[in-house]
Amino acid sequence: MKPYVSIVVPIYNESGNLEVLYERLTKVLDNLDKSYEIIFTDDGSKDNSLKKLVELYQRRPQQIRVIEFQKNFGQHMATMAGFAQARGEIIVTLDADLQNPPEEIPKLIAKMEEGYDLVSGYRSNRQDNWFRKYVSVVINYIRAKITRIKMVDHGCMLRAYRRNVIDAMVANQEATIFIPALAYSCATKPAEIEVAHAERLAGKSQYRLYSLIRLNFDLMTGYSLVPLQFFTFLGCSIAILSVLFFLYLLLRRIFLGPEVDGVFTLFAVLFFLIGVILMSLGIMGEYIGRIYQEVRHRPRFVIKKILGVDQ
Repeated sequence: MKPYVSIVVPIYNESGNLEVLYERLTKVLDNLDKSYEIIFTDDGSKDNSLKKLVELYQRRPQQIRVIEFQKNFGQHMATMAGFAQARGEIIVTLDADLQNPPEEIPKLIAKMEEGYDLVSGYRSNRQDNWFRKYVSVVINYIRAKITRIKMVDHGCMLRAYRRNVIDAMVANQEATIFIPALAYSCATKPAEIEVAHAERLAGKSQYRLYSLIRLNFDLMTGYSLVPLQFFTFLGCSIAILSVLFFLYLLLRRIFLGPEVDGVFTLFAVLFFLIGVILMSLGIMGEYIGRIYQEVRHRPRFVIKKILGVDQ
């Protein structure tokens, strides 16, 4: 029989959290009084995470499934692999670091049963350092303006999806994806609720500053043309200003004589224009790079082994 709830958990170097995650997660799901399955995707972990996942699978082989990636493909691809294997009517995602408390899952499911097809959690009283919280606020604002996807918290992984949304997402074959934005575009009746947020139990966050910047570039170039449109508008504006500046210099030369000391002003303008050109080329390169990735049609991830019901 197909389970009613599927829990998808991407794993990367989380061996220190897995035992506690298993205990808390199974306790919550057992109390739901609904059939369920848990799908762990090992995203090429370099610690003992895979070994620990095999042990957990052996405890409950009918309810736990383990997907082993050939190498590290990233959190979003690990989640998509779990989506492809999930059989439930409601699919819930959460991180393995226990910053998303499993005890919040019943709240998401209850909201889904009100008729929504996507329920996203937004973190209250975030347990991150001040720099990360401030950057998240700024990035969420920029994301909303560029992509027109209005979500309180793009970075929270604690979300619930209806079967039809998951099927639409799995059918999507883009090489680079951002799951919250993709889910929002597939959902017809989304909702958001406040969820608790806790400190990481063990280990370190796998997202470094470069990874966050890279992720946001993928989001902005994958779901919006605003960056290209911005530089088109900026280029037109600079062209108009350069014509006006030329007219100003021409009139000044006619009525006041040549401006000998203005060479540094021209240098400043020149450097500014060079900077704009390089930035616009970089943005164009991002879009061209995405096209290059798409036309190669390479697999988004490679599964080495699956332990579970449908091996």
